[in-house]
Amino acid sequence: MKNVNLNALRVFSVVASHGNLQRAAEELNLSRGAVSQRIKQLEIELGAVLLVRGARGVSMTPEGERCHAAMQEAIAIIDTALVSFGEDDNRVTLHLGSSTATKWLMPRMDAFAAKFPNVSLTTQVHEQILARSLGRNEIAIWPGKAHDTNTAHGSRRLTDIRLVAVCSPDFLRPDWPMGLETLLTLPLLQDAHRRWEKLIQENGYGNTHKLLNFDRSALALDAAIGGHGVTIAPTYMVEHDLRSKKLVEIWVDPDPSDDGLYISWAKDHFGQTRIKRIVDWIASEFE
Repeated sequence: MKNVNLNALRVFSVVASHGNLQRAAEELNLSRGAVSQRIKQLEIELGAVLLVRGARGVSMTPEGERCHAAMQEAIAIIDTALVSFGEDDNRVTLHLGSSTATKWLMPRMDAFAAKFPNVSLTTQVHEQILARSLGRNEIAIWPGKAHDTNTAHGSRRLTDIRLVAVCSPDFLRPDWPMGLETLLTLPLLQDAHRRWEKLIQENGYGNTHKLLNFDRSALALDAAIGGHGVTIAPTYMVEHDLRSKKLVEIWVDPDPSDDGLYISWAKDHFGQTRIKRIVDWIASEFE
């Protein structure tokens, strides 16, 4: 086994993630020169070149990619092992997307607190599925096409993802029902999923449509509530605003999707009554 400086491995992992020495140095609170020196020392210890320097940053060699993948896997294992250290048994962490948290979870927090008065719920918002396994008292909700493939997890499908177009009740529009061609003449609000662009391209309507783009579904939905146009979102994300009459549904995507919303948990800890009850309660909210 090679005698490798673990701190240098950490520095390399941050540089590889950023693809830039300066941004990595800022995150690590080190000088750029110190970061570069530690990478060079690591390459000497490993006997391999890990990074190639370029005008626009750094890129990984095949050996660098192998090293980075190994580091990511190792960090994920450590994160999973340490995730619940120092936490009390009443704290549960729910991992989910930002718009699912805003538009689905937040309207249900009072109901959750009433159902589980002794549970302290912490949410962690992510833009990508967790790279590591879930630990004790952790649950994750993610969209996808299939069940969680992590063998350490249990999972179940919560709902199909059915897309609808929505707008404010006060937004001027033709009478419902509405065809896609008419719909695309309205001001279109688009999130990072780029669903309007896909519909326009798939149906051969050209690239003349004006789109107002947002990086999150919740922001596009808030703009629709404000009367700025029409957006597309999954039904589970708009049901609260539909019931409260902040939004109205004006179009339903006729093409079924294979995508669904899934919930995952650590198999080793599902025997805990509280985790099972919370998973069952979340699932019941989608029935």
